[in-house]
Amino acid sequence: MIIRKADKQQDYDKVWEIFTNVISTGDTYVFDPNTPKEALKKHWFAAYMDTFVAVDNYDEILGTYIIKPNQIDLGDHIANCSYMVNPKFHGRGTGKLLCEHSIQFAKEKGFLGIQFNIVVSTNEAAVKLWERFGFDIIGKTPKAFRHKTLGFVDTYIMYKDLTTNM
Repeated sequence: MIIRKADKQQDYDKVWEIFTNVISTGDTYVFDPNTPKEALKKHWFAAYMDTFVAVDNYDEILGTYIIKPNQIDLGDHIANCSYMVNPKFHGRGTGKLLCEHSIQFAKEKGFLGIQFNIVVSTNEAAVKLWERFGFDIIGKTPKAFRHKTLGFVDTYIMYKDLTTNM
């Protein structure tokens, strides 16, 4: 498995497949499960973000992530990332590889930290993965996510300082 920059023209449809499958469950992302395909341009391929894909030896896209400044102007030194793994490829270490790559890329781009603004508390696998990579829960927003099956659930703000061991 390797990670490469996504090519908007070549990879758009495959990334859309992953995106729509992940958001259709209504349990981990704030995107409406009925988000139209053309919205992927602003959510995953906007000019101000870098988009990557994890591919196998046959160039099959196993997962994808974006990295961008968390805020504009005076807050643009902290990165924000979003990750999605194709559900049919769960358990292969794709999320781990995407996270490792994003941390390295963020350091190379000069970001001082990475902040996840909304991690759904019931997404325990993601929370554990981010914690293994040194992300801390620095805040909790009660009932901030309308989970498709559980109703209102809490979300976490998670942060990793990139200035140590740079």
